[in-house]
Amino acid sequence: MIIRSLLLATSLVAAAPLLAENSRPEAIPAIAQVPQSKDEPYPGTIRLDVDATDVARGIFRVKESIPVDKPGPMTLLFPKWLQGNHAPRGEIDKLADLVVTANGKTVPWRRDPYDVYAFHIDVPQGAKTVELSFQFLSATAPSQGRIVATPAMLNLQWNSVSLYPAGYYARQIPIQATARYPEGWRAFSGLPSDVAGGVYRYEKTSYETLLDSPVFAGKYARQEQLTPDVRLNIVADEPADLAATPEQIETHRRLVEQAVKLFGAQHYDKYEFLLALTDEMGGIGLEHHRSSENGANPEYFTKWNDGPGRRNLLAHEFTHSWNGKFRRPAGLWTPDHNTPTKNSLLWVYEGQTQFWGYVLGARSGLFTKQETLDALASIAATLDQRPAREWRGLEDTTYDPIISARRPKGWVSWQRSEDYYNEGMLVWLEVDATLRRLTDGRRGMDDFARAFFGIGDRDWGVVTYTLDDIVRTLNGIAPYDWAGLLDKRLFEHAEGAPLTGFTASGYKLVYTAEPTPFFKDAEKRSKGTDLSFSGGFSVDKDRKISSVIWDSPAYKAGLTVGTEIAAVNGKPYSAEVIKDAITAAASAKEPIQLLVRNFDQYRTLPLDWHGGLRYPRLEKFGTGEGALDRLLTPR
Repeated sequence: MIIRSLLLATSLVAAAPLLAENSRPEAIPAIAQVPQSKDEPYPGTIRLDVDATDVARGIFRVKESIPVDKPGPMTLLFPKWLQGNHAPRGEIDKLADLVVTANGKTVPWRRDPYDVYAFHIDVPQGAKTVELSFQFLSATAPSQGRIVATPAMLNLQWNSVSLYPAGYYARQIPIQATARYPEGWRAFSGLPSDVAGGVYRYEKTSYETLLDSPVFAGKYARQEQLTPDVRLNIVADEPADLAATPEQIETHRRLVEQAVKLFGAQHYDKYEFLLALTDEMGGIGLEHHRSSENGANPEYFTKWNDGPGRRNLLAHEFTHSWNGKFRRPAGLWTPDHNTPTKNSLLWVYEGQTQFWGYVLGARSGLFTKQETLDALASIAATLDQRPAREWRGLEDTTYDPIISARRPKGWVSWQRSEDYYNEGMLVWLEVDATLRRLTDGRRGMDDFARAFFGIGDRDWGVVTYTLDDIVRTLNGIAPYDWAGLLDKRLFEHAEGAPLTGFTASGYKLVYTAEPTPFFKDAEKRSKGTDLSFSGGFSVDKDRKISSVIWDSPAYKAGLTVGTEIAAVNGKPYSAEVIKDAITAAASAKEPIQLLVRNFDQYRTLPLDWHGGLRYPRLEKFGTGEGALDRLLTPR
């Protein structure tokens, strides 16, 4: 009895720690100590001086003078949410050697623990300004980010070389900027400037407008006046790359003319295309109100007839002056550059801009009509075999810039990416076809463009819009259940892409054994082999798998991104060998044998595909001119 009591007591003692309540901390509110922006003038003008001459190392040296009207706490912000990027893309990691002084003495700064883009200081008594000095250490290798400075050109983005005071709308903060570039270089920007002693002194403006006015500068440069209001400014790796013919310049002039005819208004006083022809500076396509940053291959002009390449980029970014800059989704307008945006209407902001980019490309001649049709076929086919549509709607892809930060994905076909661009375009093709059907061909998306974007000629402010505004405008052109159609396309989990814009316009998506010239050009530029529709995979120039379509024959064979193909049916891999094997397998029962290497292990995988080589194209049906034909016809 005594032994049993002792055992029971020992058991209770051993169990006691398990029954006791663990220590539990209380949550600390994760609130950044950053003042809320208010819509009132900032007291004074910021002076910003940038030395951009160290292009060999890509180092931008900055001096900034910020006026203050009282002592005490002050917060300085490095721009984080950049309009046009749709995500927090400010490269705060490249800010270095930040020193703040006032009255000739160092002022200590502390980074906000919850918002690392915010710096807190205490302005001392008697100070009229705080002086900042720092460097922006731009990428010197692609692994660090986009390269913005080379021995021949640079891209100065003011958001990377400035801080601004928290607590004010960006449009209420005056700023005067100057910049020095390498000797003999020419610089171009949407913001007017004077040049003296090698220093560009930019027009005094608001901080909002400054950040919307980036600079391309280069050793080899050319400028063309397209219309009285629009110029084409070109920088290149080599002077020979600037050799544009009068006919090529005329094509760009027609782009401007066709856009103005389409929208019926201009939302800039002057507009500057900034075009870099380079394979050394990082690629870019970014919209601004009075300019756009565009990166293209060095042979943009000199190998014009080899294929359209990225020529429709300029049409896309130019369209953004109307859609995205002047008319902007309400959730994408914010009072400053550190307030998060809401991306839900990107299928309009980017999707409809993609739509007009291809339309204006065709109307101007940047793309021929056939090149446009071939490009649309490739886009539609890619989306049509994207099984991720079964579980993820189009609307949800508008958050991808934040979710994935544009990092590469292993299974794009099953994850989706920023499909609001291209699938959004397919939706607007369907809207155009529906408008034409409802009005017996009398009205289409041109009427929408003029009604929605053609207000306020020469106004380059911002007019926000909502989905209700879109629907109301469409109903003003032709009454219909537009809200129902758009809701269906945004949230449906369908097996294939929305192709009604083609089928209702006289075209259908088909596949042939011969690629279109557009497809060949794209494959050549990528230096890879695109077999997306011929087994479900692509191979890069290094023989490695660059994409695999989910649940395709390639997927079922066990292929995955990064796997190297060493041999095909016992022969060393090459683009010709794999294509010959696919062609031969169309009349055979045996699978194609792929010797692959992954993680230094070799395996033989059977690719059971017998459909031969397949390439997408649009095939016209019916007689006469269809809705898509009329859409692509110059005005």
